[in-house]
Amino acid sequence: MKSLVSLPGLLSALLLIAVSAIHLPVQADVISVPANLLLAPTEENPRNSEGDFIALKDGRVLFVYTHFSTGAGDYAQAHLAGRYSSDGGITWDENDTVILPFPGGMNVMSVSLLRLQDGRIALLYLHKVHEDECIPMLMFSTDEAKTWSAPVQCITDPLGYYVVNNDRMVQLKSGRLLIPAARHLLKGETDFQRGKALCTISDDGGQTWHMSKTTLVAPDDIKSGLQEPAVLELLDGRVLMLIRTSGGAQYRSFSEDQGETWSPVEKTALDSPVSPATVERFPDSDDLLLVWNDHTDVGEARRGKRTPLRAAISKDDGKTWHVTQTLEDLASGWYCYIAMDFVGDHVLLGYCAGDRREGNGLETTKVTRIPVTDFYKDLGTARTIKEN
Repeated sequence: MKSLVSLPGLLSALLLIAVSAIHLPVQADVISVPANLLLAPTEENPRNSEGDFIALKDGRVLFVYTHFSTGAGDYAQAHLAGRYSSDGGITWDENDTVILPFPGGMNVMSVSLLRLQDGRIALLYLHKVHEDECIPMLMFSTDEAKTWSAPVQCITDPLGYYVVNNDRMVQLKSGRLLIPAARHLLKGETDFQRGKALCTISDDGGQTWHMSKTTLVAPDDIKSGLQEPAVLELLDGRVLMLIRTSGGAQYRSFSEDQGETWSPVEKTALDSPVSPATVERFPDSDDLLLVWNDHTDVGEARRGKRTPLRAAISKDDGKTWHVTQTLEDLASGWYCYIAMDFVGDHVLLGYCAGDRREGNGLETTKVTRIPVTDFYKDLGTARTIKEN
């Protein structure tokens, strides 16, 4: 027997549904690549932030990231934690392994992992000692990340506050190590300044370091200065530096002497908010893969925000970019600090993927695994960005 509903009751129910519908968020389909690992914050762990990958000789992959414990801000206490994958990044350990305990000062963060030409693994990180002292530090492992050497200080003179992003250290074909950095103040200064870009350089496998002869300064109209640079060795032997700015795009500089001196900075055609880009070369290929917040066609609602996150391929060493994939595009999303590694026929990406409606956008880190072929499948119809 069907139940009977009174007319007043029916009207009340319909009214409730209508009112509820008014408050439901209206949102178009959101593009978001699947997460193979999602490091979400908790009350005791309010932020899990940018990291990097290293493929180990036993077939596992290690992802090292910053595990915050006293807050979600850049000065909150943190240590370096690791998660392992035994299947190429498909699945990951459920629990952390402590890689570097909190050493004192403010925190440690912004990891780069690199397999050196001599077989060692290098782990670079920032040690934030004080508001006027943030220094890149480097440790080495000869036993596949089981143990680490005492840290080497990569900048000793002048001391100051240097920012080095995650996944930034490179080794050139010559063996030289380059760490791109942005200096914001010198030790003893109190006013955080516009960033100045430079490199710290080692020719003895990371034991001693010296500063580049050039320190790059932004044009006066770039309020941010030059921030969070990345470097890449080009096929002709030059080194490209891509730099985050407030100028509406990534800026660039070139070095013809392996990072010692640099050309004056210039604006690229890569429209961007104040957010860094990551670019690397596919293994056994001349092609480049770029991941960044492409703002070429975004509306005002997303202007200045770190969304969407897109990928582009270059087949001519960065002269032309083909935007082949949107990875994330939530309007309130905050996608940045991208780590990139190549494992077999897949690309591993790790990046901050928070929601600004719920936090500062940097509190959640996402790891995804994407077939290399996905970045090429729409190459023939991709939007093209050409540099001058």
